[in-house]
Amino acid sequence: MNRMLTRLPDWTLLFVVLLTVAYFLLTHEGLYALDDYYYSRYAHQLLNGTFRLEPDPQGLLHDPLKERYLIFGPVAVFFQLFGLNIISATLWPLLATLGCAALIWRMYRRREPVVAAGAMLLLGLHYFTLNLTNYLYPDNILMFWCLACAAALLRGREPDRRAGWWGAGFALLNMAALLSKETIVYYLPFYLGVLGLDAWHRRNGRFWLVAVGTGVVLLLGYLGLYWHYTGDALYRIHLIEHTNEFLKEGNYLAGNRAALLARITWQPLHFFVGAGLGLMLVLAGLANGTPPTATPERPDRRFWLALAGSTLVLYWVGSTSLSSYNPITLLPRMTTPLLPPLALAAGFGLRRVVQDGGWRLWAAGLLLLGLATWLHNALSVVYAGPGLWLLAVAAGSGRPRWPQGLRTGTSALAGATVLVLALALAIRPVYFMRKPSVSEHFAQERIVRQHLSGLGRGTVLVDDYLIGNYDFLYGFRVPPGLQYRRYWARDSVRLAPAEHAWLLLNRATLSNDELTRKLIRYSPDSVLNWYPRRRLLAQDGRVELYEVELGGNK
Repeated sequence: MNRMLTRLPDWTLLFVVLLTVAYFLLTHEGLYALDDYYYSRYAHQLLNGTFRLEPDPQGLLHDPLKERYLIFGPVAVFFQLFGLNIISATLWPLLATLGCAALIWRMYRRREPVVAAGAMLLLGLHYFTLNLTNYLYPDNILMFWCLACAAALLRGREPDRRAGWWGAGFALLNMAALLSKETIVYYLPFYLGVLGLDAWHRRNGRFWLVAVGTGVVLLLGYLGLYWHYTGDALYRIHLIEHTNEFLKEGNYLAGNRAALLARITWQPLHFFVGAGLGLMLVLAGLANGTPPTATPERPDRRFWLALAGSTLVLYWVGSTSLSSYNPITLLPRMTTPLLPPLALAAGFGLRRVVQDGGWRLWAAGLLLLGLATWLHNALSVVYAGPGLWLLAVAAGSGRPRWPQGLRTGTSALAGATVLVLALALAIRPVYFMRKPSVSEHFAQERIVRQHLSGLGRGTVLVDDYLIGNYDFLYGFRVPPGLQYRRYWARDSVRLAPAEHAWLLLNRATLSNDELTRKLIRYSPDSVLNWYPRRRLLAQDGRVELYEVELGGNK
């Protein structure tokens, strides 16, 4: 094999790892979502021994996030090793994201170097893959388990494998995914299809016997644990259904029925293209079809195509509820189980495009330019760049003056196409890496730890966002005698003679569009007008700390 091709996956992996880590460090917004806070709190409870497996005895805290033990369990380990802070809280999703790239590299760097390079780029540099490294959400963690499960199913059924060990590993990986997020069930129809085919052809019996046996034992133990603590073996399913019932006003059957037809017809396609998945969809589509040569083909290409197709159908028309039809919300982070098989199928499509050329080059280029025209926004460059390159190759490869090294089937063309993909996919992440913070979490954390940890007793007045998670800044141990109140509670605060009042003003939070649309209804200037008697104590970037005098404590 050409040396350039053999090194291509290595350089691609290095590029993906470096860009992912750089994005994680340069765009991290700190504690920015509700999930981060709750998972971190559960991890802290695991460390100090206060975590309760059983539900709240008063039935008040039915939180589905509490059942995802492999999200906050590893975070507890990182808290123990590196302290309780937002970086240690989000190391787990970062490592899971990098693990996906490493797993693809391990599987295909020698067998299919172009596939490996293309899939690592398409999955690892997909903007929302990178974006989710910064938050303690379960999605990228689930993505890693999904890829590992599918890889175990594919490799464990190959000849000359220790089928029993692979079968047990397959079952354990699926249980790990279930303990991270419930949407691993989107792979179940594919699993059943592969099992049916193997049973029909009477093959891989040992793998499936061990996998099913191990899975049954694990599942019975899991259900038994719920029965012991809650009296309901199906507690987690009932909890999900209860959540769906609580949120029914926003779903497509109760509060939004008029939009159902659009949701299950054209909206998913518009969503996928708008989320940047058009590259994967186009290349995966071109991976289909019989190879032009009679050389025996491994089942990998068909495997990833079938898994991507079955998962895509469930996203398109499936339901998140067993009791009613409720399609999944079209949010980028909900697509992570789809991404690994789709990226690998697209990797095979990329290999066929640069190797076989012909109509596939024209089709890929025209389709990508069509998507860029359809979007006609900043994201269009992600489609237009590769589209123009592929059309140039299609038009020039048959001409005498076109470089011989860049003709169809050459290693140089494969490497150049991977480079074009890398540059196009890196544009959006690099743009966000250069933008200033929209939360100033780290500046706010420094102010709190330097000036609001040992000032004695009193009240800190904060915005409506920070009031819900300020204890995270103290490692969930707020100093005694210190209380936090909302800005608008200023007239109801009564201070004892030895107590003080402080105003913590985060101008980034108060100008954040995501918060001001729904949660925050005041500007920094209006807040300062509420507290005319104030003295600036500290400032760090766009975060300011004042000592204030309250009207009811003259």
